[in-house]
Amino acid sequence: MIQLDFKSNKPIYEQIVEQVKFNVMKNYLNPGDSIPSVRRLALELKITPGTVSKAYQELERQQIIETIRGKGTFIAGTVVLKPDEARLTSVRKNLVSEIMELKLMGFDKKMIVDMVKGIYEEMSVC
Repeated sequence: MIQLDFKSNKPIYEQIVEQVKFNVMKNYLNPGDSIPSVRRLALELKITPGTVSKAYQELERQQIIETIRGKGTFIAGTVVLKPDEARLTSVRKNLVSEIMELKLMGFDKKMIVDMVKGIYEEMSVC
């Protein structure tokens, strides 16, 4: 379910958050589906439980998952994909940086827009 890149600059907990959200978006994980406990996922990924806990806290904050005491952790019954202003600001900063890199590599506006469209289509749920 989750593949980590230990060489990435992206923190491990963010990789977990991103991949869970991707799996929900692609309908690989559906509302009500159980996900591994913090301890179990930490063992599977060979990372500390604190890292998984941090990821799960962020996913709960974003209302992607919910923990039911004594029962486990599940994909939220209704996943509401809504704008988060703080997150949007962060994503925009990252996009500016990445677009600048693409321009420095010689990509023009059309090439960048086509690339973004292609990525968006890859992520679209059928």
